[in-house]
Order: sequence, then C-alpha cells, then structure tokens
Amino acid sequence: VQLQASGGGLVQPGGSLRLSCVASGNIIRIDDMAWYRQAPGKQRELVATITSGGSTDYADSVKGRFTISRDNAKNTVYLQMNSLRPGDTAVYYCKANCLSYNNGGEIVAEWSWGQGTQVTVSR
Repeated sequence: VQLQASGGGLVQPGGSLRLSCVASGNIIRIDDMAWYRQAPGKQRELVATITSGGSTDYADSVKGRFTISRDNAKNTVYLQMNSLRPGDTAVYYCKANCLSYNNGGEIVAEWSWGQGTQVTVSR
C-alpha cells in the first residue's frame, strides 16, 4: 500500500489549506485514517483521526479549525485547515490502517504512512 499526500504550501495566518491523501495498491479495506504533523525540532504529533464509519477526533490545538473527512470510494482522506496559525507550520503526514494483499497473495493488515507535505504559515 502506498499513500500519496498533497496540498501543502505557504499560506498567511488566518488562511486555509486542504490536504489530500490517496491510498493505492491491492487494498481490500481501509479502517482508521489519520493525519499527523511534525514541526522542526519537535516530535510527530497526532492531529486528527477518522474511522471507516466517519467518527472523528482531534487534537485540542486544532479543534474548531481543522476538519478531517474521507471518501471511501476514492480511498482518500482529507484535512481541511482553516484559521491557520504560525504554530501550525509543520510537515503533515497521513496514515492509514489497510487490509490488503501482499506480493505473495496473503491478506495483511498494517499501518502505512504517506511521504509528508509541508505546510508553512507565515507572512
């Protein structure tokens, strides 16, 4: 399974960005999906999660500003980020728990990470 994240960029404080992450491969089913972020010199932190049924959870620092959603038909998870602050500057990573076929034809369940997309909030 491969995850491809996109949508990052440079935005001014108060602005918005929408991140996307598409999963591809021999996927049977995708369960939980999530977004993490890692700022320079800091540990990677959980930003938001969404279950296959659409239940969501957020870090306190982004509640009310960020919205996670998913399109199961497209194997895609989104992160709508509004009212961005300089403190949101980080590399954002998507993560998905996928049930898939491996190269040997066996069914495996594992977490996969995307490559990261840079979000910079600055004047």
